[in-house]
Amino acid sequence: MNIKIVCVGKLKEKYFKDGIAEYQKRLSRFVKVQIVQVPDEKAPESLSPAQMEEVKDKEGERILSKIKDKEYVYVLAIKGKERPSEEFAKEIKDLGTYGHSDITFVIGGSLGTSKAVNQRADDLLSFGKLTMPHQLMRLVLIEQIYRAFMINSGSPYHK
Repeated sequence: MNIKIVCVGKLKEKYFKDGIAEYQKRLSRFVKVQIVQVPDEKAPESLSPAQMEEVKDKEGERILSKIKDKEYVYVLAIKGKERPSEEFAKEIKDLGTYGHSDITFVIGGSLGTSKAVNQRADDLLSFGKLTMPHQLMRLVLIEQIYRAFMINSGSPYHK
């Protein structure tokens, strides 16, 4: 199985990089994990709704260019479906069982994801209604992916 995380913007903080690298290393015994960063669109602090859509559309084009047709795509979205870790683990296991060996997760930029990216999604995934910096969300996501594999392996990691 291959896991790809497509995210907007460059990760600068060493503590996030270190945490993500640790979970990538732990996951390597189960799957191949690739993190693909696409540039964020530079924009002024205050944007009109039309300008916000334009920024999301440009970032969305960059995101979509990194996704292949055969990939099963989860887009992280506040309006997505929340699920407990055990249910998420079962979904990941079932995807592998039923022929989806390439799973892609998308983390948008600070404004979210474009309509085109959301339409490409096979599923919208939410980690709750709290707003988190997208850099922190990368770490949370990769930990949850690791947790899913640990649940599926019967490990006591998930208590």
